[in-house]
Amino acid sequence: MKSIQSVGVIMDGNRRWAKEQGLPSLEGHRRGLDKVKDLVSWVQEAGIKELILYAFSTENWNRSPEEVNYLMNLFEMTFGKDVDDIVQKGVRVKFIGQRERLPVSLQKKMDEVEGRTKEGSKGTLIIALSYGGRAEILAGVNTLLAQKVEEVDEASFRKALWGGEFSDPNLIIRTGGDKRLSNFLTWQSVYSELFFTDTKWPAFEKAEFDSILAEYSLREQRRGV
Repeated sequence: MKSIQSVGVIMDGNRRWAKEQGLPSLEGHRRGLDKVKDLVSWVQEAGIKELILYAFSTENWNRSPEEVNYLMNLFEMTFGKDVDDIVQKGVRVKFIGQRERLPVSLQKKMDEVEGRTKEGSKGTLIIALSYGGRAEILAGVNTLLAQKVEEVDEASFRKALWGGEFSDPNLIIRTGGDKRLSNFLTWQSVYSELFFTDTKWPAFEKAEFDSILAEYSLREQRRGV
């Protein structure tokens, strides 16, 4: 199978899945976070080194205060109780996005998770939280302006991005039926293979993930050649 270094996932369809199951819409978010633990294991089994998850976008701040508060509390609780499992798996965790917009208590929990997993050598989980691709590009521009860099090339600009230390994703998977990237990895996704599935995120299973990896291995990537 073709080598895969990095996979990005847009985890969409939580609320619609919950509605179909007769559950409160917010319960879909909790079930969706539970699915992440499965995905991390599948990625490790496949020998993929980096997993980038779109957990909360800059546009998601426009949702109802009730939903936003629920998500912030859910993130904080999840990062607290699941960190031991992540450490045991040997996975390093990094966060990218506008941290300053997040609750201080959540920022502290994120710092703790990054610190406790920094020695992880069996893969990296990158969580895009309060993230937007355009915001990342603007942040990179402002970083370089502050550094008074006289000339910028792709390599130097890439390093100025929030995700500058990570690989561009070989493929990006979006669940939930929509066929767009929605401001995810705008700079890094230019040569990513895109996979869209109608399966809603909490219902996404290993068989479908493996099928996507198999299809990726068959795709020809010419990159303009």
